[in-house]
Amino acid sequence: MYLKNEIVVPSRNRLNPRGDVRHEDSTVSSSVQSCALIEGSTGCLTGHIATMTPKHCFLAFLISFLLTGVVETQSAHESLMPQRVHFQSRNFHNILHWQPGRACTSNSSIYFVQYKMYGQRQWKNKEDCWGILESFCDLTNETSDIQEPYYGRVRTISAGIRSGWTMTQRFTPWWETKIDPPVMNITQVNGSLLVILHAPGLPYRDQKGKNVSIENYYELVYRVFIINNSIGKEQKVYEGAHRVVEIGVLAPHTAYCVVAEMYQPMLDKRSRRSEEKCVELP
Repeated sequence: MYLKNEIVVPSRNRLNPRGDVRHEDSTVSSSVQSCALIEGSTGCLTGHIATMTPKHCFLAFLISFLLTGVVETQSAHESLMPQRVHFQSRNFHNILHWQPGRACTSNSSIYFVQYKMYGQRQWKNKEDCWGILESFCDLTNETSDIQEPYYGRVRTISAGIRSGWTMTQRFTPWWETKIDPPVMNITQVNGSLLVILHAPGLPYRDQKGKNVSIENYYELVYRVFIINNSIGKEQKVYEGAHRVVEIGVLAPHTAYCVVAEMYQPMLDKRSRRSEEKCVELP
C-alpha cells in the first residue's frame, strides 16, 4: 500500500538581487513516497531529495520474499535428507539401509534409490526401490562383481518436498561382507564324533544352476572346538581346510558339545561361532 504525502518546507530567508533579505513561506508539493508493506515485512521511506518509486518498492519486497522462500526450502530439503545411509552385507547379500531425515515424522515419506560402480559417471535407478515406504533396499544383484567398489544413494519426498541425495561411503563386498559360521552335522561312529562342515550358501549360482560356495572367493580355515559338559572345559580339536573332522579319544557316558567357526587368513577375519550341537556317548 502506498501513501502519498505533501511535505511543507518551513520558511527560510533568501537574498534578493539587491542584497536585501527576503522572507519566504514556501509550501512545496512533493512527490515523496512512503512505502509500507502489509504486516511490516519490508518498507521503504524516502526523504524529499531521494525518492523510491512504487516499482522499486515492489522489487525490494519480491527479492526479500524470494530469498526467504529459498532459505526455508533449502532448510526443508536438508532436514528431509535420509540419515546413516550404508550397506549391510552378509554372505554377499548386500542390503542398503538408511534412517528417515530429521523432519520426517510420519510414514508418508517415500524413498528413491540409485547405485553405481566406482568410476562410472551415471547413476542407475533401482526400479524395485523407486518410490518405496521401506527404509532398506536389496542391491545384491546390482553389486555382484564382489571385488569392485560401489556407491548407493537415497532421497525422499515428503509432503511434496523433495530432499537432496544422501550417499554411502565406498563399499566393496569382498572386503566388507560378514561370513556366517559353518553349518555343522555330527554323527557318532564307534565312540568317536564325526563332524561334517558346510560353508554358508551365497546368493550366486554357477552356469549349471548350482549354488556357488564361498570357498570360491576366500581361503577358509575351519576351527572346531569340543566342550566336556561334565567339567565345563573347552578344547580346540581341529584347525585346517578339511570339512570332515573326526574327534576321538572321548570318555564314555559323557556329554559333549561341539562348536565351529571359520577364519579368513587373508583378511584376518573370523565368523561368528556356530550354535552348539551336543551328544551323549553311550
